[in-house]
Amino acid sequence: MAIGSQGSQLASSSPASGPLLSIVVPTFNEVENVAVLVDKIAAVMPADNWEIIFVDDNSPDGTSHQVRDLASRDSRVRCVQRIGRRGLSTACIEGFLASAAPYLAVIDADMQHDERILPALFKAVAEDGFELAIGSRYIEGGGFGEWDESRINKSKFATRLSNFVTKADLSDPMSGFFLMKREVFDAAQPHLSSIGFKILLDIFVSSPEKVSFTEVAYEFRERVAGESKLDTSAMWDYFMLLADKTVGHIIPVRFLSFGLVGGTGVVVHFAILWLAFQMLGTDFTLGQGIATIGAMSTNFLLNNLFTYRDQRLKGVWQLLRGWVVFMLACSIGAASNIGIADYLYQQDQYWVLSALAGIMIGTLWNYAVTALFVWKK
Repeated sequence: MAIGSQGSQLASSSPASGPLLSIVVPTFNEVENVAVLVDKIAAVMPADNWEIIFVDDNSPDGTSHQVRDLASRDSRVRCVQRIGRRGLSTACIEGFLASAAPYLAVIDADMQHDERILPALFKAVAEDGFELAIGSRYIEGGGFGEWDESRINKSKFATRLSNFVTKADLSDPMSGFFLMKREVFDAAQPHLSSIGFKILLDIFVSSPEKVSFTEVAYEFRERVAGESKLDTSAMWDYFMLLADKTVGHIIPVRFLSFGLVGGTGVVVHFAILWLAFQMLGTDFTLGQGIATIGAMSTNFLLNNLFTYRDQRLKGVWQLLRGWVVFMLACSIGAASNIGIADYLYQQDQYWVLSALAGIMIGTLWNYAVTALFVWKK
């Protein structure tokens, strides 16, 4: 077709109204699932006034390419590809912000959420007057599928923890399957922590007003393809989200994490010192030096793994450079710690208070400098 005829074709087409519902699907390495999910949703949603937005964290398996291929053949499919950013909560937020629909939903790409209850969730919000509808595994008619007892107990424990910070009596605050009015998200968005993978919990706690909700039962299914993203780091993010919602207005949650990691460094320090000095019979000064290097190296690795998970250093050279800078910064922090504690002690201050003051100043120095020069994205 000639360029001129293409131009006239574009000029003659009238704009269509936007979708009523945007279904946001965060993805990472889900190339085998995206087409199946689109087909399943299309089979249960009767009209074409919805869209599905895949927010992909630059999956190395080609998930975004697969989504774009689907989008070239189906206008209801959209792709948001994120470069250099990871995380389920932030992916959902970016998906919501990329939508103009008055209703927003979240569903996983792995087919563990039962897409067949989407019409019921939509009806509850669009027709029955609720602001938010949640797919629940805990109410009558719901279930955990083939989960073993240990995994169910862990989920129940996490649910009980979340009840301390939520403003609503949710049966399944850990659910990642829900549908809401855009106004709910817009009101909560300025206050969201955006930490980890429990965006529903974040929305409820961050909402300035009480949110009316209902729950719809569904049976949790086994993953169809790909690998689970639930790991130790994800659980740490969950605890950090709870911490942010309880004390985050007093202490920045990243600083809290940095301090907790520092506490583990003390344990590592004494363990290495005991092994070197007591068990191997090395000179105390040598043992103390080895223990200091070991503790600081452990702190660097744990902070890279947990505290700065979203800015994690990768590759040999990034890690080596980061370790060297971290060691230099913390060495200055250690010197400041000793100097300030000694000065206060010489001023007839109680030795415990002097030591705590030195530790606090050293920790603040280490946190500020390493955040600026080690994890500086």
